[in-house]
Amino acid sequence: MGPYAVKQRAPMTHPHTESPLNPLPPVVVALSLLIVAVEVVLNLGARGIIGGPGAIGWRLAAVQDYAFSGRVLAWMLETGQMPPEQLMRFVTYPFVHGSFTHALFAVVMLLALGKMVGEVMGNLATAVIFVGSGIGGALVYGLAMPDGAPLLGAFPPIYGLIGGFTYLLWVRLGEMGAQQIRAFSLIGILLGLQLVFTLLFGSGQEWVADIAGFAVGFGLSVLLVPGGLARILARLRRD
Repeated sequence: MGPYAVKQRAPMTHPHTESPLNPLPPVVVALSLLIVAVEVVLNLGARGIIGGPGAIGWRLAAVQDYAFSGRVLAWMLETGQMPPEQLMRFVTYPFVHGSFTHALFAVVMLLALGKMVGEVMGNLATAVIFVGSGIGGALVYGLAMPDGAPLLGAFPPIYGLIGGFTYLLWVRLGEMGAQQIRAFSLIGILLGLQLVFTLLFGSGQEWVADIAGFAVGFGLSVLLVPGGLARILARLRRD
C-alpha cells in the first residue's frame, strides 16, 4: 500500500440514531402490556367511559373469575376435581389488580427487575420464572391460608424475579470473592418495608405468596442458569 492509502475505520454510530435506553426483553414488554391493557379496561369501565353502566362492576367480576382463591384450592383437593376454569386462576391472577396504583407499582417493578433478569437469562427463562413463581406463590398461599382473601396482582411472580436477580448477584459475588450473603439484601429490605407497612396500616396475608414466589424464583434460577446446581452443591461441600 502506498503512503497515501486511507486506513479503513470501524463504522461509527451517529449520536442522533443511537438509542438512549437499552431495549427491554420482549417477554417483559409483553407481560407489562398485558397488565396495563387489563387495568386500562377495568379503569375505564369503572369510570363509565366504556361498557355502559354494567362496566362499573367489571373489576369485581374479574376478581371473582380470575383471582386465585384458597377456598377453591381446598375444594379441588377435597373433591379431586380440577376444572380448567379453576386451574387457570394460577396463571391469571397476576394480571388482575385491586386498583390503578396497585397495577402501576407492579408494572414499574416488573420492568425494572424483568430487564435485569431477562438480559442475563433470556426471554424463555424469564417467562418460566414469572409463571412458575406465580403458580408456586399461589399454591403455598392457598395451602397456608385456605380461608384468606382472594390473591390478585403480579407481586408474587415479581418476587420470583427478585429471587432470580438474587441468584445472579449471589453468583457474581462468589466470583468476586465477596460475601454472598449480601445478595439477599434486596429481599431483606423489601420484607422489612412490608413489615413496617403491616404494623402501621395493617395488611393481609399476601406476603406469604410473595415469599413463596421469591423462593420458587431463586430455585428455578438455579436450574435455569447453566452450572447453577453445581455451584450450589460445591458451596454446600465447602461449608
